[in-house]
Amino acid sequence: MASSSSDSVEVERLAQQDLTSEDERYAAANLNETDETREPAITEIRRWIEECDNASTKIGILNLHTDDFLVLRFLRVCKFDLEKAKIRMRNYYKQRIRLSEWFLNKDPFRPEMQELLDMGLILCLRKPDSQGRLVIIVRCTQHDPSRHKLLDITKIALVVVEVATRYYTATSVYGCTVYLDVVSPTIQQILQLRPHFIMNVIHMWQSCYPMRYQTLNVFNASILFDTIVTISKSFMSEKMKKRVHVYSSALDCFKDTPPEILPVEYGGTDGTIQELTEYWKKLVEENREWILKEENETNAVL
Repeated sequence: MASSSSDSVEVERLAQQDLTSEDERYAAANLNETDETREPAITEIRRWIEECDNASTKIGILNLHTDDFLVLRFLRVCKFDLEKAKIRMRNYYKQRIRLSEWFLNKDPFRPEMQELLDMGLILCLRKPDSQGRLVIIVRCTQHDPSRHKLLDITKIALVVVEVATRYYTATSVYGCTVYLDVVSPTIQQILQLRPHFIMNVIHMWQSCYPMRYQTLNVFNASILFDTIVTISKSFMSEKMKKRVHVYSSALDCFKDTPPEILPVEYGGTDGTIQELTEYWKKLVEENREWILKEENETNAVL
């Protein structure tokens, strides 16, 4: 990803980037993706989508926004297992229908969204980590529960991650690692995280969204947050549970992360959280038309 705020021309150039030869070697070795497997797999998924649509099933929504890159994202997260990719796509679009409020009304210029963007609640780092993964920092305790709805925070998270994937396409190959900063949570913030919401978020991570979540790191954790971690793990597969790590401080959490990709507040050298916040706000705003196009087409079938 770019290392500083970029104008629209640079943003568009980044959106078109291809995988490097190193990325392709990794995909072949770890995801079963080669020049020989890629096109036949995409063709088969597209045939299946058309078949579902012709059957007049609810899953006909698959015909919306399923460009080749989105299909490829599902194939990569399932390591090119066609049946697993189909199941994950079904789950994804079923969740979009069942929880449509998560995926609609995402205009970044809506006042509630602007406030959350200014707050820098969901921040992706501008450079991948040493394993090529997108690094996502969620500053979980920055908001005021009396003003900021969990629903809008969910929308911001989805928008930022989708925009990040658009500009750092290798995310679909290496996946991401998530860091949850839970410093000094209030009782009101804890109470926002109801079990049903946690269950739906974890179902999205595990079974729906076209992203490989490599690790989930909770840091600055207090005893108060232990209950949330325990509840969350009850909804996770054994594989997912092994990817959850809890740290008492940022120093411990980021000890193996290159400082050149971290903001200074977390012991790094790549600018400040405020600069990172401004970077993502600008990038999300520049993608408003793309965000609303997808939303409007989805809304037409719900």
